[in-house]
Amino acid sequence: MEELDVNVSSSEGFGIAEKIVLLSFISAVILMAILGNLLVMVAVCRDRQLRKIKTNYFIVSLAFADLLVSVLVMPFGAIELVQDNWIYGEMFCLVRTSLDVLLTTASILHLCCISLDRYYAICCQPLVYRNKMTPLRIAVMLGGCWVIPTFISFLPIMQGWNSIGIIDLIQQRQFNKASNSTYCIFMVNKPYAITCSVVAFYIPFLLMVLAYHRIYVTARAHARQIRLLQRAGNPAEPRQQPQEPRQQPQEPRQHPPDQHSTHRMKTETKAAKTLCIIMGCFCLCWAPFFVTNIVDPFINYTVPGKLWTAFLWLGYINSGLNPFLYAFLNKAFRRAFLIILCCGDERYRRPSILGQTVPCSTTTINGSTHVLR
Repeated sequence: MEELDVNVSSSEGFGIAEKIVLLSFISAVILMAILGNLLVMVAVCRDRQLRKIKTNYFIVSLAFADLLVSVLVMPFGAIELVQDNWIYGEMFCLVRTSLDVLLTTASILHLCCISLDRYYAICCQPLVYRNKMTPLRIAVMLGGCWVIPTFISFLPIMQGWNSIGIIDLIQQRQFNKASNSTYCIFMVNKPYAITCSVVAFYIPFLLMVLAYHRIYVTARAHARQIRLLQRAGNPAEPRQQPQEPRQQPQEPRQHPPDQHSTHRMKTETKAAKTLCIIMGCFCLCWAPFFVTNIVDPFINYTVPGKLWTAFLWLGYINSGLNPFLYAFLNKAFRRAFLIILCCGDERYRRPSILGQTVPCSTTTINGSTHVLR
């Protein structure tokens, strides 16, 4: 998720009508990203049950990264795109580009960490998950999500490593003599394009694919176990009724674990599907950009500027998409969102300890996404 080789030559310019449509669309994307990610952060901070889920620490950090993208990166890109001119100087261009690379790379690393957390939670035993995902390890993973992108953003960009061998081409595209305009051009040479794309997208993407493949296999196995438990549960009761009184107290003790196991498997299967959809949307948004980013230096930077712009903003849409995925696909987040938006309306609060609502507690489900039934 980064702006690696956005040689958006605005000399190809947009007409007045196109600029109006473009400005309306970009404003909607920015507003959606800001409000959506703020909503996620506030929901986790206010909801005690959401704070108990270890995965949500990654989700809050991810939302914070996407929020910074929508506040520090998108607006300046939108102004340049609409005005057809960069008015903030060369140094701020480098800072803004470095922030873009840093924050968007941090987003994908967070998604990678979430997939690993889901792998340990769903594919391993509860004790293994607790041993693997300790508070210290979660803190280290979160720190890595923010520190690693620094080595492919501020460090190489400020040192000019990305422009070695193509400085003349960059200077040529920075100025448009016909319109007397200046642009914030960020072009990359072949080594930088390959290195940064592999670190920021392809390696995390591969890890996510492997993790979610294992989760999918485990989810199918859980689905088979659920069917077996349901089939075995019904005929067991009439057989044990005529037996000795000693065996009757044992039946209630054996049945609740089956119910709990069934609920846990259903919950984790739905959680896996939710996160797979989130990852799928991420790939749909950013894969075109990163594929083009590696290809462009090898075809002499001939990708049209408008195509770069389309791919870049398609990626930016992902920063505002995740909160809405949580709202539609996760019942716990949806309830928390409704409580916030409806000013704490009691209708949307979790019911008190009554009857069948108790098994929906999430503190015993390996940290999995909760109350999805």
